[in-house]
Amino acid sequence: MNDHFEKIQGYLLDLDFNILNENAEDGVFWVEKEDAGIHNLVIGCLDPILVMEQFLFEIKNDSNDVYKKLLIKNRDIIHGAFVLDETGTKVIFRDTLQLENLDLNELEGSLNSLSLLLSEYSDELIEFSKN
Repeated sequence: MNDHFEKIQGYLLDLDFNILNENAEDGVFWVEKEDAGIHNLVIGCLDPILVMEQFLFEIKNDSNDVYKKLLIKNRDIIHGAFVLDETGTKVIFRDTLQLENLDLNELEGSLNSLSLLLSEYSDELIEFSKN
């Protein structure tokens, strides 16, 4: 287990995240925090960066309107952004942070950004997933 992995593990526990699974060899965590709306968030310690990804929904109708609204909302997100997977059909929240000097407050800020996005924008995300 590398130092970054142990540090992130400690931060997640300090922030009351439930670690669903972890793979120290690959440097990956799967976490949740029910009261923050975070489910199956994947956190990878891929030196020199930490990558956080949470699947949000699958685009069923290839609509420019959905993409446009997501890009507009990206501007309001404090940390992280909406991205598409390699198939172009799955919308994911993704954020990256530098591992070298990462502290608890920085990680908490990114996680809070995801939680805030999920609470403020949930109706729109649900609507997008239905179309």
